[in-house]
This record gives sequence, structure tokens and C-alpha cells, in this order.
Amino acid sequence: MSFEISKSFKYLESSLQYRAIRQDLIAGNISNADTPFYKARDIDFEDMLSKKAAREFKKDDKKLELARTTENMMPGIDEENSDKPTIFFRDGHLARNDGNTVDLDVESTELSKNSMMYNASIEALKKQASIFKAVIASSKNI
Repeated sequence: MSFEISKSFKYLESSLQYRAIRQDLIAGNISNADTPFYKARDIDFEDMLSKKAAREFKKDDKKLELARTTENMMPGIDEENSDKPTIFFRDGHLARNDGNTVDLDVESTELSKNSMMYNASIEALKKQASIFKAVIASSKNI
């Protein structure tokens, strides 16, 4: 059974899942640093999470719906409300002579940045849980 402590709980939960996926992708990039023609991969979920947060916390979301002339028409794909992050090849780094685009400096920086953000999300979830526990404990004493 799933419950929601606050509106931000699902947002933080999704952030943790995507950070774990990103950690795996970066670790894969590092492990393939010597593989010829390997292209460094990354995941773009920050934009998706910010759209999700805007949807969750903004009540008057005005969006123009796709018009359908008959009921048999397929509905349009709602890219904005999709909870799927995009995996892309990281550009902007010079490929070595063997075609590999992995830069160990960039990968290690991104790995540590991702770890810090993961830990920050964990601490935010702990904070929410402690507030929830405090409310339950105080209501038992009434």
C-alpha cells in the first residue's frame, strides 16, 4: 500500500529512482573508457522533474488539448506529462583517435555531483518522514 506524506513525496521518490539510473549510466561510461567508438551516455531527467513539479504544485495549468474530429482518432502523445527521462549521447567532448567520447574528468565530476544530489534527496525524505512520525506520536498523547 502506497501513501503520500506530502505533494513533494512522489517528486523526491522519482528523483531517487532517476539518480540511481544516472549513477549506473555514469559508471557504465567509466567502465567503457577504453572501448573503441563508445559514446558517453547520460540521462536528462531534471527537465522532466521540473515539469512534474510544476504540474504538481501549480493548480491552474492551462493547456491546449489536441482536437479530435472523431472518437476513433488516436489521442496525441503527451510529451510534457511523460514520466520517462531521455537517455542521450553526451556531446561537446572531443572524441579520441579511437572514437571514444568518455572524459574521465567529466564522468567523475558528474558521478560525485549525482551522489551528492542523491544524498540530499534521501535527507529530504528522512526529514518528511520524521515530521510525519512526530505528528503521529503527538496525536497518541492527546
